[in-house]
Amino acid sequence: MQKLQTKRLGNSDMSITPVGFGAWAIGGSWQFGWGAQDDRQSIAAIHRALDLGVNWIDTAAAYGLGHSEEVVARALAGWHGPRPYVFTKCGLRSDANGKVHEVLKGDSIRRECEDSLRRLRVDAIDLYQIHWPVDDTAELEEGWATMAQLQREGKVRWIGVSNFNVEELKRAQAIAPITSLQPPYSVIRRDIEEEILPFCQREGIGVIVYSPMASGLLTGAMTRERISKLPDDDWRKRHPDFNEPRLSAHLELVERLREVGNRRGYAPGAVAVAWTLRHPAVTAAIVGARRPEQVFDTVPAAALRLTPSELSEIETVGELAGRDQ
Repeated sequence: MQKLQTKRLGNSDMSITPVGFGAWAIGGSWQFGWGAQDDRQSIAAIHRALDLGVNWIDTAAAYGLGHSEEVVARALAGWHGPRPYVFTKCGLRSDANGKVHEVLKGDSIRRECEDSLRRLRVDAIDLYQIHWPVDDTAELEEGWATMAQLQREGKVRWIGVSNFNVEELKRAQAIAPITSLQPPYSVIRRDIEEEILPFCQREGIGVIVYSPMASGLLTGAMTRERISKLPDDDWRKRHPDFNEPRLSAHLELVERLREVGNRRGYAPGAVAVAWTLRHPAVTAAIVGARRPEQVFDTVPAAALRLTPSELSEIETVGELAGRDQ
């Protein structure tokens, strides 16, 4: 087992590896699902990541409407090494039709927490995060106050948020300290660099970024043909990033990532992840995988330090790819 360097996450006592295992895709079918998944392959992928030294897993109640958390629990039950940290999220509730809605009412969050504890089979959640904010300021504040209460009760160890802007971070921070923010960040999606990352850096809020490979688009394995064959229940098939006019520019960026990676012995996806880790405000990146072999390509990003010339080379093409975002 490799020893990956770790970094303290915000105000917590957790030191986490630069990459963590992302369990979005392994949830299977739901409104934002990635199509049908093989649970045995998912568990094998988690074990492979842990074998390589990854020490945290990020999931959410919404992923597969609870299925992802159940798969994570099964993986942990069959794992005999050091127990990884388990992060999950709340605040997305599904209706009778399976459509999810943002709900941050206190009683709803409390029920979600109990459900996640049961599915994950843990006594306490290491990092509990609000998945998405709501427009209603009073409800957002009620939700964060409930998170702080769950922390005081010992049901969760640390609390964070996901997809919050600076104003929402300030509102939450006035109620209770924020351990971490989880925003989207990649070479083609850099909008958090202007205000959000500097704010988190100033305030000591940890940042764990999601979709550093743009949901598989920057892995090097995504082609026009593969996109055309994605199942209808894979949300990416409908997303503008995976369709023209953006797609051509994104695939050109992938070839640049491949060129940089080939010179250093890394896969394109690892280069994409390493690019996000270069930012001093970023604590770590969430890297998803559905099969064990995918883990081998991306976990090495934890040790990759891109040179200034390589960064410039990537960003020159990346700016063109992200221009229409």
